[in-house]
Parts: sequence; structure tokens; C-alpha cells
Amino acid sequence: MPLAPGEADIAPTHVAKARAPMRWQTVRRQFDGRAHRLGSHDFLLREVSNRLIDRLDYIRLTPARILDVGCGAGRSREPVLKRFPNARWTGIDLSVPMMQAGNVRRGPLASWLDRARGRGPERICAEAAQLPFADATFDLVLSNLMLHWHPQPHDVFPEWKRVLTVDGLLLFSCFGPDTLKELRAACAEALRESHPMPFIDMHDFGDMMVAAGFATPVMDVETIRLTYGSAHELLAEVRALGGNPRDDRARGLVAGTRARALLAALERRRDTAGRIPLTFEVAYGHAWKPAPRSATEAVISLDRLRTGLAARRR
Repeated sequence: MPLAPGEADIAPTHVAKARAPMRWQTVRRQFDGRAHRLGSHDFLLREVSNRLIDRLDYIRLTPARILDVGCGAGRSREPVLKRFPNARWTGIDLSVPMMQAGNVRRGPLASWLDRARGRGPERICAEAAQLPFADATFDLVLSNLMLHWHPQPHDVFPEWKRVLTVDGLLLFSCFGPDTLKELRAACAEALRESHPMPFIDMHDFGDMMVAAGFATPVMDVETIRLTYGSAHELLAEVRALGGNPRDDRARGLVAGTRARALLAALERRRDTAGRIPLTFEVAYGHAWKPAPRSATEAVISLDRLRTGLAARRR
């Protein structure tokens, strides 16, 4: 059975200090084409979103405005508004079809109730490093499993800091380097010419937050292990979660002998329960926007300076 372009190439090969050659336009095009598939493969997105929002249990914050970056179908909206019922939620995403998938998922009655209550979702198609908002607009910037798809994540953090209010909170999740390690190993056996997309280590994201001027950044990581009944089921899930936007990725279908070799390599990885495992390394980060540093000016009289110099010469 042929595999779609980039379906096997999604697995990372190593920790990347610099981003692979890719463009956000390619990311948008790939997610536009996958929007209709994600609804039946959104377990991981919902699970990580819930774990991310649960971290607010330990943070004292009452935001009036919330920005959800990479909101997709808006899965994080209801849980976060249940926690902060008086807040206004705004979502942005690169892909219009992804945002439209949220309309189908909620249904016409739920959408009508939102409008009747004056709480209809505000969703905007925008790029994470070029936000169409004024400075200090949001008290909470939330982003679930988006950052690893961005070609220049070091440009995203300063923009997130810009739109946050002073003492506002950044809270995000992203995939780490061990994500899809079983598929990566299978690709190394069967598709050695592939150019997988690398994922960035959480320590590098921590450095980016510091460089952007965030205060008290914190990063931690956990591993989620899913299992599948068949190699085709596993690949369908991976394909729905994203693609490979690298400019130098392999083009065309993976078919024939190469496709069968990849499927066989995955089949050999069945565990003792007869399931094929797939690992997702999920990194979580949060940091605060500090108040701007006030410039201090020291005034020293010329006579005092001369007196001090004279004393040193004695």
C-alpha cells in the first residue's frame, strides 16, 4: 500500500540546535490538507491540552483575555473558559480549514448559544511570530503542541512576550526529540534516504525564553506511550497529527518494496501484548512577562570625583 508524501519522514533523527530548512507556508498547506482527518485522531491533542491546562491549578492567575496560539479546532477553549468563566478567548491558527473543523465539531446549536451569550469565539488566521494584536493585550498566552512546527521558534517567543501584559503568563506544550522514536528507528531500517524533521530539546526552548526576556522560565518533560493494532493504524495517526514540512523532504509516494519494508519494520516492534508502541515526548514550559526595568541614573559631583582620585594617589 503506498504511503503519502512525508508520511514516513515525520520521525526525527536527532536533537536539533538549529531548525531544519522549512517554511510556515508549507506547514499551513499540510495542515489544510489534514484538517478533515484530525477529528478521529485527536486523542493525543486533547489529552496534552488537558494536562497543560491542569497546570494552572498551581498558578495564581485570573486572566481577562486569553490568546490560544495554534488553536486548531478550538479544543482548548471550553476547558480554559470553564476555569476562567469571565475571560475572553481568542484563537489564532495558520490553517483556516483547521479552525473551520471546530465549527463542525461544536455544532450549530452550541455556536448559536455562544453568540446569544455574547461569548462567540474570536478566531483569526495568523502566523505565530507576526501576531495582529497591540502590545500588552493578553494576560495569558496558551499554546498546545504548536511550537515544534514553527520554522523559527526563536522569533515566536519575543512576539508572545510583546502581546502579554506585565505579569502575564506564557504556558505551552510541544513535542521533544524522543517523539516517534519507534517510527524513526523503522525509517532508519527501511527508508535510509529519508530526511526526517527534527524536534528541539526543551533546554533550547528554555534558552529561547531567557533570550526573549521572560522571567522565571520553567521547562519539564513527560513521556506518553500509545499502542496500535497495526502498522497502518499507527501511520494513519501520525499522518493526521502533522506532516514533514522540510524543504528537502522526500517527494512522492512511498510505495512498493520500500513501503512494505517500512510496514514490516514496524510490525517487528510489537510488544508482549501484540501491540505496536509509539512514544511521544511532551515538553511543557511556562514563564512570566516581567515589568520593564527602570533606568537608574547615578549623579556624582565633579568635586567629589576629584577628591576620591586625590585620595587614591596618596
